[in-house]
Amino acid sequence: MYVLGVETSCDETSVSIVKDGKFVLSNVVLSQIEIHKEYGGVVPEIASREHVKGITYVFDKAISEAGINFEDIGLIAVTKGPGLIGSLLIGVNAAKVISLNYNIPIVGVHHIAGHIYANYIDNGMEFPLLALVVSGGHTELILMEEHYDFKKLGETQDDAVGEAYDKVARILGLPYPGGPIVDKKAALGKDTMKFPRPMVDSGDFNFSFSGLKSHVINVHHNMLQRHEDVNIEDFCASFQEAVTDVLVSKTIQAKNMFDVKQVIVAGGVAANSGLRRKMKERITDIPVYFPKMAYCTDNAAMIASAGYFQYLKHQKADDLFLNGQSRLNLEG
Repeated sequence: MYVLGVETSCDETSVSIVKDGKFVLSNVVLSQIEIHKEYGGVVPEIASREHVKGITYVFDKAISEAGINFEDIGLIAVTKGPGLIGSLLIGVNAAKVISLNYNIPIVGVHHIAGHIYANYIDNGMEFPLLALVVSGGHTELILMEEHYDFKKLGETQDDAVGEAYDKVARILGLPYPGGPIVDKKAALGKDTMKFPRPMVDSGDFNFSFSGLKSHVINVHHNMLQRHEDVNIEDFCASFQEAVTDVLVSKTIQAKNMFDVKQVIVAGGVAANSGLRRKMKERITDIPVYFPKMAYCTDNAAMIASAGYFQYLKHQKADDLFLNGQSRLNLEG
């Protein structure tokens, strides 16, 4: 089955053609990063307008690169949430137009399910598995006992890990998006500051990064007040070591409790080199998989893959009342 995936949950406009949930024929991503850099973060209204400008182009390019016609498509999978509602509506409505015009069944897909299934494209899945979801808006541990079955074990109680990265980058004077820059700086520094590891031994699988973020900001402020030199590389390395220690430790605790066969990492922060290194160093008894870099950030191939398995499991499509939702429960 050829699945047409559509992703517009934030600031990437993406359309992809994926065969049988795994074989990517095309994956076109139109990024808005350069536009939003000027504002230090994503501006929802601007994001929506850019989606409108680019959506027709990415549809045409994805179909052309895949070498097929719309008539060959067996399913449309579109991100319905969570995300910026204005952005979501552009993708959902464009997908519904294609669905109606060519009489193709359509399914609305949870954005985080897409990030999880980004791993299936290159790595496959063996159940039960544990997924660590880390991005600008999400930090969650998800247990999967079969395809398209999600049980949330724990989540952030405040800031998501990607959000904390961006805020720390901002106080250090680093450009947006902050996560990749902090990661690069951290590789050049040392953990000299020994920041706290919040909730690492809390006895559950929840996370908290707001306190760590505030602590880091206060330390930086006090150093400036005392006219001390701030070693940016060491500062980034110390922050990243604290964050990755928590993420990996919690993942290992869940892995051991639920006796999983595989650990996968999903979301934009899955591209973080420090997290990749530490996961593979500390988990050696079962496979640990990360998506290819192209599938870590938002893209439509992951939505097409997730939509394929959603459709196989439930054997039903959505109707044309399908709509975008800014908040959406993965388990529901």
